[in-house]
Amino acid sequence: MSAKQGRAGVIALLTALVAFTAVEALILAGALNLYWQQIICLAGIVTISALGLNLIYGYTGQFSLGHAAFYGIGAYTAALVTRSIGGRSPVGLLLGLAAGALLAGLTALLIGLPILRLKSDYLGIATLGFGIIVKVLLDNSDAVIPAMGGSRGMSAIPKLTSFVWVFPLALLAVVVLRNIVYSGIGRALKSVREDELAAEAVGIDSTRYKTLGFVIGCMFAGVAGGLYAHLFTFLHPSNFDFLKSIDVLLVVVLGGLGSISGTIVAAVAWTFLLEGLRIVLPPAVQDWRWVIYPLLLIIFMLVRPGGIFAGTEFRFLRPRK
Repeated sequence: MSAKQGRAGVIALLTALVAFTAVEALILAGALNLYWQQIICLAGIVTISALGLNLIYGYTGQFSLGHAAFYGIGAYTAALVTRSIGGRSPVGLLLGLAAGALLAGLTALLIGLPILRLKSDYLGIATLGFGIIVKVLLDNSDAVIPAMGGSRGMSAIPKLTSFVWVFPLALLAVVVLRNIVYSGIGRALKSVREDELAAEAVGIDSTRYKTLGFVIGCMFAGVAGGLYAHLFTFLHPSNFDFLKSIDVLLVVVLGGLGSISGTIVAAVAWTFLLEGLRIVLPPAVQDWRWVIYPLLLIIFMLVRPGGIFAGTEFRFLRPRK
């Protein structure tokens, strides 16, 4: 590792520590009310979920429109675990998050093996179909597991998610993704994205690596879903329809495909933009938010079509030389 990169890594770690300490101090002092604490946590959750989709789409090149389904699987699984064990402790939340990530990953493996042989738009349609199936199953889940609530939603979930949980897990997600991307596995994933036939010609098992990237990315979504469930304490199937997949996809595209830095910045900016317009606009014109968002997207993509970072990274996230 170069001296400059080493210094950049230390500076980044210290900056993260200072940011965490400052925000937590504001929370403990009461300077940030519950609403803004929730928004900050939501920004971190969206970041974790978007990092997972970036691994699937940005680095592996697999066009997925079903990311919200795995988000929902993680959310409901984590909520069921914490409710069943009556867990209001850190151990209960850890068990719930682990269960949500594992079930999301196992589901991704089971559906990934057949559908990841598809390419481009066909893969997108297949994942979209899976997302719709999951939404229908969640709507009717009370017939099998009454605690899930079905179309009425699942309530009485313990509120366990806080900034103390979200920030370290988001930081861990960044570190894990960075280490994957700049490892031999990451190079194989990117080679599959660039030219699958050429990758197979040099001995790379494209199906294996596409499945691996898909499973890991969906596990990220499972963790994010578990945090979401214990932040808002109520889940409804409509929270995980295909439009939510589009939201995460927009974050990844806006940040720049194949850019961890861009995903982080876009996820945080997108979350605060949504809430900022909700606060700024008067109630009479609240619905105009849904016109402002696409207009901003169109303008941004015309000005910078490659995304915010366009494949570049902060210095501390760059590979070793």
